[in-house]
Amino acid sequence: MKYFIYFLMLSAVGLMIFSGTLVNPDDLVGDKKSFTGILGILVCLCIIILLFILQLSRKLKQKYEE
Repeated sequence: MKYFIYFLMLSAVGLMIFSGTLVNPDDLVGDKKSFTGILGILVCLCIIILLFILQLSRKLKQKYEE
């Protein structure tokens, strides 16, 4: 499970980089691709934060059981 969480984090970082290529710095909100890229980056950040919280809770559970 630990490696699966790392794989998901790495995939989210990859998707964040891909979404960053869609962003047009000249027109952030008006362009549909740029808006989609910004939303993709925000979603990937949320996923990374949630996976980090899951990883921390698993470590705390393991320490609590010992």
